[in-house]
Amino acid sequence: MIEVFKRNKLFAIYSAAVVVILLVAIFAPYLAPQDPFDGNMRNVLQPPSAEHLLGTDKLGRDTLSRIIAGTQVSLFMTICLVALLAIVGVIVGIASGYFGGKVEMILMRLADMMLAFPGVVLAIAIAGILGGSVVNTILALLVVGWAKYARLVRSLVIKLRNNDFIVAAQVNGTKTVNILWRHVLPNILPMVVITGAMDIGTMMMEIAGLSFLGFGAQPPTPEWGLMLNEGRQYIQTAPWLMIYPGMAIFIVVATFNLWGDSLRDVLDPRQQ
Repeated sequence: MIEVFKRNKLFAIYSAAVVVILLVAIFAPYLAPQDPFDGNMRNVLQPPSAEHLLGTDKLGRDTLSRIIAGTQVSLFMTICLVALLAIVGVIVGIASGYFGGKVEMILMRLADMMLAFPGVVLAIAIAGILGGSVVNTILALLVVGWAKYARLVRSLVIKLRNNDFIVAAQVNGTKTVNILWRHVLPNILPMVVITGAMDIGTMMMEIAGLSFLGFGAQPPTPEWGLMLNEGRQYIQTAPWLMIYPGMAIFIVVATFNLWGDSLRDVLDPRQQ
């Protein structure tokens, strides 16, 4: 691993930045200077000061504390979503790519149908039907996003299933489950990991977008998209309510996008 970091200095830098973000998310309750849920009406809409470095919101809650707490909420939602997308995509993609026939036809037509709809619009419709919440936001984006992973995995499995080592395992009577687990999955996993890493920023933006529109996290959850929505009506009198959550989203999304791009250079053999 040390050699990898030495050969890929940008990957090392971006990985360090990602670790810092993860540590902030993990230790958010201890890093927040004040309780992110504790309001004080005497401190409503206070500008940045020594007591409140990033000001306060309409209920007198410390903005910095809520942004730090929002790191945990936003990152947890995003990682759960990307993990679920990868799991569902791998299962569907392997089933359609390895077995083919009617299984492939049914699953891929379903994937084509999902890809035919505008993703964000469909996610808004699903979240609107289910109701605004963290879980429903993840479910809505999962329904919309699994098809991309499924088609990627299917194409990788189709290239693998006629390789000599797969045919040899079949001739030797190896169980299908063992073939998929020992031979197919390890060969497709790097590309799935790369895709998931590069999707973290995108998924975080979509989660924040749904929360901004009122279909995601609900008050008093300190989620960045929701914080943007709450600060929208105070853009002229208290601009810090939108500036700082927006900066948090920008920094974290940009960091994960750059990290995912550098991770591709490390894991994808075609980049060597």
